Amino acid sequence: MSLITLEGKRGLVVGIANDSSIAYGCAKAFRALGAELAVTYLNAKAERHVKPLADELEASLFLPLDVREEGELEAVFAAIQEKWGKLDFVLHSIAFAPKEDLHARVVDASREGFLLAMDVSCHSFVRMAKLAEPLMTDGGCLQTVSFYGGEKVVEHYNLMGPVKAALESVTRYMAAELGTKGIRVHALSPGPLATRAASGIDRFDELMARVTERAPTHHLVTIEDVGAYAAFLASDAAKSLTGSVAFIDGGYNIVG
Repeated sequence: MSLITLEGKRGLVVGIANDSSIAYGCAKAFRALGAELAVTYLNAKAERHVKPLADELEASLFLPLDVREEGELEAVFAAIQEKWGKLDFVLHSIAFAPKEDLHARVVDASREGFLLAMDVSCHSFVRMAKLAEPLMTDGGCLQTVSFYGGEKVVEHYNLMGPVKAALESVTRYMAAELGTKGIRVHALSPGPLATRAASGIDRFDELMARVTERAPTHHLVTIEDVGAYAAFLASDAAKSLTGSVAFIDGGYNIVG
C-alpha cells in the first residue's frame, strides 16, 4: 500500500462553490486517495452548482452550511456523528468580507464589517475545531486556507490581510492545544487563483500577473496543486507535521 493514502478515512469539506474552488481541488485529491467525504453548500442558490460536484465525489453527506446561520454548523457535525460516529479531517475553505469594507482602507473598515469578516473567515474555523475534536478519537487533521497577504502587505487585499493573520495565529495555537490528542492543524497558503472568492478583490488580475512574473517557477498554481498538498497533510504520512503555514505558490513567498 502506498504511504500516502486516505483509505478508510472520512473528511468534511467546507467551501466548494463551483469547479474552480480551492475546496473542490482538495476534495478531488482526498477522494482520489480513497477518503469518504461530507460536502457542504452555502445555500439553495449554491446547491445547484455544488450538487453535481458532490455527486462526482460520491459524497456520503451533502449538507447546507452558512456559518452565519444559528445552528447550521452544529447540524452538520450532528449528521456526521450520526452517519459515521467519527471524523478524520476537516478542510475549512471559506472567507467573507462586505464589499464596502474589503475595498476600503483597513483604517476605514467598519466595526460591523470587520467583525463579520473575522467571524466567517476565522472564528468559524475555531468552531469547527471544537466540534471536530470529540469526533477525532484516533487523531486527525484540521486545515484552513490562508494567503500571503496575512504575512505581508499585498496591495488591494486590505481587510482580509489582518483576518488571515488571525487565522494563521489561530492555526498555531490550536495545533499546540490539540497536539496531544493527535490532532494536527495546518493553514494552506496558495498563490493567487482565479476563484469566485478572489473575484471580489480589486485588481486581482494584476496580482496574478505580478506573481507569474516574479515567482521562481513563473507560473500560477492550480487547485490540483493545492489539493495534492492538502491530501498529503491529511494522510498518516504527515503525522509528525502540525502548526504550519504551507506555501503552495511557486516560491513567490521567498521573493515577496
